[in-house]
Amino acid sequence: MPVDEDETLQRLKAAIHFTVGRLCQKIGEDHQRAFSRQAIAAIAETTFRQCDIFAKDLEAFARHAKRSTVTAEDVKLAARRSTALSIYIQNKSEELNQEQNLKKKNTGKRKSRDTEEESRE
Repeated sequence: MPVDEDETLQRLKAAIHFTVGRLCQKIGEDHQRAFSRQAIAAIAETTFRQCDIFAKDLEAFARHAKRSTVTAEDVKLAARRSTALSIYIQNKSEELNQEQNLKKKNTGKRKSRDTEEESRE
């Protein structure tokens, strides 16, 4: 593995470990419990490995569809085994689609107004 990739990988692992540590600290405070360093490290490593599996699955789904870009449909497919995650992703996808449709409508209205103004002149 090249040095840049190894450094990036180590930084990503450190960021995940840091985030897991913060989440465990917050949850621990909420429930008057403490997480050991070993537990935090194990959760962080499991999270990293699961993210790696998701990334490989997403690439495989896109490649299977003969695409070089991962789409929202690939993400939905990867999340299919977790009902809560699948519902969350479906809802977010619908929200994003609605926002994009509103932007397209507003952009279309602006263009038609500009065209009308130009034709008047």
